[in-house]
Amino acid sequence: MEKRSLLTVREIVIFGLLGGVMYASKLLMEFLPNVHLIGVFIVALTVVYRYKALFPIYVFIFLTGLFNGFSMWWLPYLYIWDFLWLFTMLLPKKMNKYVAPFVYMAVCSLHGFLYGTLYAPAQALMFGLNLKGTIAWIIAGLPWDAVHGISNFVCGILITPLIKVIRLCEKNFNG
Repeated sequence: MEKRSLLTVREIVIFGLLGGVMYASKLLMEFLPNVHLIGVFIVALTVVYRYKALFPIYVFIFLTGLFNGFSMWWLPYLYIWDFLWLFTMLLPKKMNKYVAPFVYMAVCSLHGFLYGTLYAPAQALMFGLNLKGTIAWIIAGLPWDAVHGISNFVCGILITPLIKVIRLCEKNFNG
């Protein structure tokens, strides 16, 4: 009986490259605090690759730790991007083509607005914050979460075109 691997060699290469592109895009946009294309990539990759989108997401997370240091700030990366992946996975696979772009933008935006709140449990555990301290930490970060949420919505306009490009590449490669 033939044993099938989890990923093909082609997928390993593609997902490695996509994770690298995600990391490079974040580096290129670091001059704008809390503005990046990571949410755009995660939503688009999840729509196209579904469960397998976790591979390029974790390549991005690993590269971030490798080049920026596996420090305490990095630990929430191990789970925080999974929420955006999960939100996207919960969306219907088939949506009206006129509605889908706005839904994708809204999901991406929501993750940005919730980023500090999603990050807060790790902060509380790492720094011994009680509930009051955790809430204060979340409130202090709200302006940054607002920037993150708004920029994710604006950048989210790229999600649908990115999905189309990825699908076109997949179709052309697979014949």
